[in-house]
Amino acid sequence: MIIATPDDDFLYEKIAARFENQVKKGLLKPGDKLLSVRALSREQGISISTAYKAYVELENMGMIEARPKSGYYVKFSPARFSNSPDIKPPLKNTGQVSVTEMIAMVYQNMPEESVLKLSRAAPPLNLIPLAKLNRSMIEAIRKSPSGNSNYETLQGNIALRKQIAKNAFNWGGNITEEDVVTTQGCMEALIFCLRAVTEPGDTVAIESPTYFGIFNVMLSLNLKVLEIPVAPEIGLDIEYLEQAMKSVAIKACLFVTNFSNPVGSCMPDERKRQLVKLLAKKEIPLIEDDIYGEIYFGKIRPHTCKSFDTDGWVMLCSSVSKSLAPGYRVGWCIPGRFKEQVVNIKMMHTISSATPTQAAIALFFEAGRYDLHMRNLRRALYTQCLRYMQGIAGHFPPDTKISRPQGGYALWIELDKSINAFELYQAAMKHNISIAPGQIFSTDARFSNFIRISFGMPYDDVVDNSFKVLGQLVSELTG
Repeated sequence: MIIATPDDDFLYEKIAARFENQVKKGLLKPGDKLLSVRALSREQGISISTAYKAYVELENMGMIEARPKSGYYVKFSPARFSNSPDIKPPLKNTGQVSVTEMIAMVYQNMPEESVLKLSRAAPPLNLIPLAKLNRSMIEAIRKSPSGNSNYETLQGNIALRKQIAKNAFNWGGNITEEDVVTTQGCMEALIFCLRAVTEPGDTVAIESPTYFGIFNVMLSLNLKVLEIPVAPEIGLDIEYLEQAMKSVAIKACLFVTNFSNPVGSCMPDERKRQLVKLLAKKEIPLIEDDIYGEIYFGKIRPHTCKSFDTDGWVMLCSSVSKSLAPGYRVGWCIPGRFKEQVVNIKMMHTISSATPTQAAIALFFEAGRYDLHMRNLRRALYTQCLRYMQGIAGHFPPDTKISRPQGGYALWIELDKSINAFELYQAAMKHNISIAPGQIFSTDARFSNFIRISFGMPYDDVVDNSFKVLGQLVSELTG
C-alpha cells in the first residue's frame, strides 16, 4: 500500500514505479486487467487525477495499454528480454586500429534530413531546453563587462569549474574548482589526458566493444590498443585485464564505467573500487569517460571510479554533449596527479576554451535548470528505451538478443550468426534508415552480427515502421 502525503508532488511516479516493478518481477503478466482509475483512486487513497497520471505514465512506457470500453491491461513482457548479447573475447591482443574507412562510410550520410538516424547517440532537439539555454547565454553575455569576448583563463571559466565541483557531490566526488580543467567537449578531454600519460607506440587498454571514436583517437596519437571484454551486466572484465597485464606493457587504460557505449553496462561500485585499487598498485593511469553518468534510469546517480581514487591515478572526463547541448562543446576533465601536464597540453593545443558557452552553461547549472532538465531527460529516455526494446522484440526474429541498459542511449543487439551487420546497414540505408553496424565497435570481426540502435528519438510510427523494415531485412539476410 502506498501512503499518500500532501507534500508528495510525484506520487503518481511512485505508484507507476510500483506497478512497473510488479510487471518486471512477473507478479503482473501480459493480459492481466488492472483496477479502474476510480478503483485505484479509492484503494490507494489518492485523487482520480493522480491515479490517471500513473496509468498514463505506464502507458507511455509501453507497460500497459488502454482498451476501449474495457480498461487498462498489462502489455509488457520481461520474458522477451531474458537473453543478453554474448560476451566475445578479442581475436587478437594488440594492434594498430583500422576501422576509420568503415566509420566514414557509415557516417557520411548523417547530415541528410531524410535519413532516420537510429545510429546517433545524442539528445534530439525536442529534449533540449532551447529557450532556457538561450536565456542563459543572453544573461551570461549581459553580465560580462566584455560581453564574453575575451580569452578565458587557461584552466577554464571559474564559475563553470565551481559548478562542476559542486555537481561532483552526486557521484561521490570531493573536489574543488582547482581540480577541474575545461575542454572543448569530452573527446578533447580524453585526448589531453592520453597525451599527458602516453607516448606514440604505447599500448592503451580499452573496452570491447567500445565507442568507435576512440579508435580514431588512438590512430591519431599512434597508440596501440588492447581490447578488454565487457559484460552487459557487470561491465569490464577486470580478471581478463589483470591476466593481460602479465604479458602486455599497458601504459594507460580508457574505460566508460557508467553505461558504456554500445553495451550500456554499469560497473557495480565494488568492481569500480577493485579496478582503481588494481591500477593504482601498478601505477597505471585510468582515463574514465563518464559522459553518460548523469543519464541513469535508477533512483540514484552511480559512483565513478574517481569516487574511489585516493592517489590521483584516475583522470575523469565528461561534458554536457550527451545530456544537454551537443553543439556547445563544453567539456572538462579532473586529471588528478596529471593536472599540470594536462594544463600544459591545453595551452599548446587550444590556449583556452570558448568563453560564451562556458559562461552560459555555468549559469544554467547555477540556476538549477540543469537538475530539472536532467530529471525530464532521464524519464523520457527510460520510456523510450522500453518502447524501443518492445518494438525490436515485436518486429525482429525471435532469436534476437537485446541488452537491457540502465542508462545512456544505446541498445546493443545480437542477431543470427549468419548476419553481416555492415550488409544490413547498407540494405537499411536504401530505406533511409541509419544503424550502427557492430564492426565499427572493435578492431576485429567479433561483432559482425551485432548492431547498435540508439533510442534518443521519441518512439513514434516512423520508428515503429523502421523496425518493421529492419526486421524484414534481417529475416531476408538470414534466409
